[in-house]
Amino acid sequence: MFQKMSFYKILVALILSMLLVAACAPTATPTAESVAVPTQAPPTKAPKLAFTNTEIQQPQEMILATTSSTQDSGLLDYLLPDFDKEFNIKTKVIAVGSGQALQMGKDGDADVLLIHSPAAEKEFMDAGDGVRREDVMYNDFVIVGPAEDPAKITGLKTSVDAFKAIAESESKFVSRGDDSGTHVKEKNIWKKAELEPVGDWYVSAGQNMGAVLTMADELQGYTLSDRATYLAFLQQGLSLKIMVEGDSSLLNPYGVIAVNPAKSPKIRNDLANQFIDWIISIPVQEKIQVFKKEELGQSLFYPSSKLWQEAK
Repeated sequence: MFQKMSFYKILVALILSMLLVAACAPTATPTAESVAVPTQAPPTKAPKLAFTNTEIQQPQEMILATTSSTQDSGLLDYLLPDFDKEFNIKTKVIAVGSGQALQMGKDGDADVLLIHSPAAEKEFMDAGDGVRREDVMYNDFVIVGPAEDPAKITGLKTSVDAFKAIAESESKFVSRGDDSGTHVKEKNIWKKAELEPVGDWYVSAGQNMGAVLTMADELQGYTLSDRATYLAFLQQGLSLKIMVEGDSSLLNPYGVIAVNPAKSPKIRNDLANQFIDWIISIPVQEKIQVFKKEELGQSLFYPSSKLWQEAK
């Protein structure tokens, strides 16, 4: 009987121990696989605006084809940063001869032209290649040469007489030879002198004004130059002297032309007109007048826009 009671006590104790262990066991933690996560539809993209803020802030590009004298003299470096900043425009300058600049306009490869070849400009406008032309400024041409002056032209009153003396003495003469406004002016002087410049003494460089002045200096020869580029290079050590100046036929006017937008869908006529309105305005004309005046004692360019003339 005692053994039977002990057996029951042990069995009850074992059952209680098992129940106690089961009660103390940790609750099973659900895994990621056992949890249903609701899916979300991707956010709907906002419609793209025609112009984002970034695009609006990007400068628009305008192509300016111009004569080398405006570049070589430093005038464009002086003026254009103000224009670009004011209108958020990036102006790409292509400085060539006036003839090449006009050809770029005809080919639709430029938006606006700043040149000095009046007769060619008139032909350009008459042909419908340009839609607007305005006077901007002027300076003059000078005949420069070595201090020794082998052709004895110093002090002569006319460019025609100077060219005749150079040809007769067969002194070195360096020509632009690039159909620029300066080259056109030179050819007109030879024509008036009734001379055809040929021979070893006559060098056709096919270069811009700065390069021609440097070449003439090296050869100790003569050349025809716009005054602005000559004075700019004089500051850089050029030794050539002004021999002939003041002849009325040596006047050198500059004009600005908006290229006909029908030439190419790339042409920015709006930017071209913006540039024209800006450069003929009174404030910019005043800046042109004082460009390097204090430094050199004279203006390199003189304003001549219609607005300027009316104001004066």
